[in-house]
Amino acid sequence: MLIAFAAAASATAAHSVPNEGLARLTTAAIFAFGLGMVVLIGAELFTGSCLITASVLDKRVALGTMLKNWAFVYLGNFIGSIAVAAGCAFFGQYRYSAGGLAVSTIKTAAAKCALPFENALVLGIFCNVLVCLGVLLALSAKDTGGKIIGAYLPVFFFVVSGFEHSVANMYYIPAGLFALQNPVYAQLAAAAGADVSLLTWGNFVFRNLLPVTLGNIIGGAALGVLLWYCFLRKKEA
Repeated sequence: MLIAFAAAASATAAHSVPNEGLARLTTAAIFAFGLGMVVLIGAELFTGSCLITASVLDKRVALGTMLKNWAFVYLGNFIGSIAVAAGCAFFGQYRYSAGGLAVSTIKTAAAKCALPFENALVLGIFCNVLVCLGVLLALSAKDTGGKIIGAYLPVFFFVVSGFEHSVANMYYIPAGLFALQNPVYAQLAAAAGADVSLLTWGNFVFRNLLPVTLGNIIGGAALGVLLWYCFLRKKEA
C-alpha cells in the first residue's frame, strides 16, 4: 500500500505535465519517497526481499524460508496495491482535470501491458538492482534523514529511467483496468486515442507482471550473491 500511495500521488502530480522528461522528473521526485516509508516503518517489500539470497549463501536463512518469505510478501504486496488501485478508481480519485488523470492512468497501464517480454524482463532487472541498493543504503544510515536519502536516490533513478517494478505495477495496471470499467473514463480514453487493445487482466499477468517479477528476482538476487561473494565469503572461509 505504501508503494501504491506513492504511485497514486506521483501520477496525480505528473498527469498534466506535457513534456515527457519533466513528467518523469515529477513522478520520480514524489514516488521515490515510497521506499523510504517502507524501510522506516519496517514493512516488507518483495523486491527488497530478493536480497535474502545473501543470507541464504551465508547460511543464516534456509532456502525454503526465503521462498516462503517471497511468496507471502508478494501476496501481501499484491493485496495492498490492488486495494489502493480499486479505491482510487471507484471512489473518484481519478476525476482530476475533468477525467484527465483517469486517461493518463489508462494510457500508463496500456503501455506497460504492451511491453515485449524481453524488455519487461531487462527493465525489471535494472529496476531491482537500484531498489536493493536503496534498501542497503538506507540500512547503512544511522539517522532518519540518512535512511530517507539512501532509499530515495536509487528509486529516483529507476523511475526517471522508466525501469519496471513489479509491486508498483500491481498498482498501475489494475488502476488502468479499473478506470476502464467506468464508461465516462473509457470514452475519454478513446477520444484521447488510447490504444487499450492489450490492456487485459491476462496481459497484466503474463506480459508484464511475470517478466517484470522474474527480472526483479534476477536483479535483486544477483546483487545479493555479488555482495556475499565480495564481503562475506572470505569471512566464512
